[in-house]
Amino acid sequence: MDAKFFELDAKMETLRGKQAAFPANIRKTYQDRLDVSWIFHDNALEGVVLSYSELKAAIDSRIISDVTLIPMYEEVRNHKLAVDFVRDANTGKKPTPIDIELVRKLYALLTPEAAAKAYPYRRENPLHRLYYHEIAPPEKIAYKMRKLEEWLKSEEFQELHPIKRATKAHFKLLNIYPWTKNSGKVARLLMNYILIRHGYLPAVIHSIERQRYYEVLRFENEGLLNLVIESLENGIETTAKFLDEVNGLRVKRAS
Repeated sequence: MDAKFFELDAKMETLRGKQAAFPANIRKTYQDRLDVSWIFHDNALEGVVLSYSELKAAIDSRIISDVTLIPMYEEVRNHKLAVDFVRDANTGKKPTPIDIELVRKLYALLTPEAAAKAYPYRRENPLHRLYYHEIAPPEKIAYKMRKLEEWLKSEEFQELHPIKRATKAHFKLLNIYPWTKNSGKVARLLMNYILIRHGYLPAVIHSIERQRYYEVLRFENEGLLNLVIESLENGIETTAKFLDEVNGLRVKRAS
């Protein structure tokens, strides 16, 4: 096994043991905080910067005073539904398979208005877009999506380390860029679905890495993999720090 995977897996195993020592309500509190961070940074990668209060208001469905914000709030709620699905669909004896139907489900959760249109792929190359890597021409999208599904079901996919599996799926989907809206979010949700399936935290790519993220998508090399590993390491460190702080408070109250 690659040394970088070995070291990260060891850190993740230690964190799982630490998490198990805390009651469910503490773990849920941290998960809620993580989800807010996840949605914040994922939107920031798309050029939409939201405040903590805006995110909480959208997720908690509080009364909205400014009606012009309602569409944005709806998008945040849809994003939260997709994040919840990524977690929930990995539980139970029969988790949702990793295939094109999963990709379409994620897109439908983020873009419910498209669900009634049978998930139409884009029919043109967007003139103005955030992602400037080479993407599939419209007439090739359906074919490339079929090839992606074949790869997701292949032995090659199954034999990869889970982190590399997740990262390559992300990269391949974004190089197709099947929808004008939300293709980036879908690719990152797919990646995190695979990571959570294998017991990892979600890889939350921070907004400060936005330019680097766009750059590494331009070439199929170790760039995206390294960014994802760094994001996972940051998540492990942040989670461990939170648990240590909670444990410190418990000890202080007991003394």
